[in-house]
Amino acid sequence: MSQRLDYYSASPRAMKAMIGLEALSSRLSIEPGLLHLIKIRASQLNGCAFCTDMHSVDARRLGESERRLFAVAVWRDSGFFTPRERAALAWTEAVTLLAESQVPDEVFAQARAVFSEEELVDLTLAISTINSWNRLAVSFRQSPGP
Repeated sequence: MSQRLDYYSASPRAMKAMIGLEALSSRLSIEPGLLHLIKIRASQLNGCAFCTDMHSVDARRLGESERRLFAVAVWRDSGFFTPRERAALAWTEAVTLLAESQVPDEVFAQARAVFSEEELVDLTLAISTINSWNRLAVSFRQSPGP
């Protein structure tokens, strides 16, 4: 599948804003390893091969195990994730699949039990940001490099 267009060169101002949002969301209260897990999960749900690949590689560089990375898609059925990670992954799915889930109260309660209000807002911003990146990459057919 070939890339439809290069969105960086097509709209540099829009991409500057996206890069700024990405930089901000990466500097907030959520730890980098957890950020990569939620970015991988959202990207899987959105069918974004480019972002799934990129964040898996980045997570490995931070020391994440291959075994846990392989299990992100089936996190509910594995014992590899902490309660905080499980809450973040559930929140990621609910926020990413917003039209389907409307973010159920039980998912909010699970997240609120392990995240402060600030962390929950920061987590939601990070999820929103990766969803925006996914929409760009999928819409314009950006694929992972070799």
